[in-house]
Parts: sequence; C-alpha cells; structure tokens
Amino acid sequence: MGDYSIIRVGNEYVVQAGEKSVLKVASRRRAAKLVSDAAELLQRQPAHSTEVEDISIVPDLGAIPDPHVP
Repeated sequence: MGDYSIIRVGNEYVVQAGEKSVLKVASRRRAAKLVSDAAELLQRQPAHSTEVEDISIVPDLGAIPDPHVP
C-alpha cells in the first residue's frame, strides 16, 4: 500500500503516509492490521466516483440574510 511506514514514538506506534503522521496506536500489530485493512478497502473502491467528486464541503456560516428579501 503506497508509501506507508510505522514508527515507534515512546510507547506508541505512529502510521505515516509519506511525511504525514495519520494514526497513532498502542500496538505495532494493530497498526499493521489497520494499514492492511485500509489497503484492502482502497482496492475495493470504484475507479471513478462522480458522486464524491461533485461534493464540496461548505463551512456552516449560520443564518445569512437573503439580500433579495426585504
């Protein structure tokens, strides 16, 4: 699975994707299992998912008055 590594930091293990730390767990075995599970899920993912590409996340700005309503 891609460029993943598991490093020990103190008493915990950190899963890194490239240069970024993405997960911290107490067991190296658990970290390896999670990376393996993620790789399997990514392989099952459809190649083209237009639904996901069309979704954008907009921050909640609260109630914004409509300028067209008097």
